[in-house]
Amino acid sequence: MQAAWYEVQGPAREVLIVGAMPDPHPGPGEVRIDVSASGINPGDLKKRENAFGSGMRYPRVIPHSDGAGVIDEVGNGVPTARLGQRVWCFGAQSYRPFGTAAEYTVVPDQQAIQLPDNVDFTAGACLGIPALTAHRAVHGGEPVAGRHVLVQGGAGAVGCFAVGFARRAGANVIATVRSEPDEQAVHDAGAEHAFRSDRAQLELVAQVLRVAPEGVHHIVEVAFDANVEVDQQMLALGGSIAAYATSHPRPAIPFWELLFKNARILLMGSDDFPMEKKLAAAEEVNAMLAEGWRGLRIDKSFPLAEIAAAHEYAGSGPRGRVLVSI
Repeated sequence: MQAAWYEVQGPAREVLIVGAMPDPHPGPGEVRIDVSASGINPGDLKKRENAFGSGMRYPRVIPHSDGAGVIDEVGNGVPTARLGQRVWCFGAQSYRPFGTAAEYTVVPDQQAIQLPDNVDFTAGACLGIPALTAHRAVHGGEPVAGRHVLVQGGAGAVGCFAVGFARRAGANVIATVRSEPDEQAVHDAGAEHAFRSDRAQLELVAQVLRVAPEGVHHIVEVAFDANVEVDQQMLALGGSIAAYATSHPRPAIPFWELLFKNARILLMGSDDFPMEKKLAAAEEVNAMLAEGWRGLRIDKSFPLAEIAAAHEYAGSGPRGRVLVSI
């Protein structure tokens, strides 16, 4: 098969290789997917760059955990009825060496989720990590029904899912965005209010507290280090912050302010969510798709041979998802 891989970590153009590898075959309880599209997530870039400082777990890595395609081979214990099924997958390169940036990928059966007939492979390749992260970030604390939920960065991949999940759960959803077009995007996803995060902090706090006078009960946070100070000003007594990203690896926090609000901080790493939580997220994603949700905004798709350019573009702050077509 044709695949992209790296054997040392570093800049995309210096370490990514595209070439031929032996076709993989599923073991017991696994399926092989003939990949149509492979989704790029920030974590894929960070692993390749060694941003987490954890080095390489495997001597060769095919990147990308998310993808979509057709099951063309099954291992022992997997019903043959799965053959030919259109699926999206998650965790292909989570504690496994070979992800979806290849013609074929092998994943555990339960991580290949049937793709609704009304959804194409490009949309399916964008679902995994953003959806699982958002679902846990919304539901990892107390129930949100009837509560005020603030989604920081609501127009991003995780943010868009978080807005939708929170609204489906009966929350009153507020989102922050960076631009006017993003305001429409979060309203379409289910947010009742959208406020610009590029305004002065005091203005943002005032806007949020006008619609949530007692404060927000739960915050889904994309930039913990940058926003924790303003978050604590908007947080209700007993509220919680679910953070899934930070620019600074050791951020300072306003300890006493958070303590006096009896705040809870939840840190969300999608690779290590319990499997039953991942599957619950996948079930709700498919329900949203079946109801007509069109999926995340796609910015650009690159052929496999140009995966280095795709990684560079994905790291440049695009306004939508970046894919590799196989």
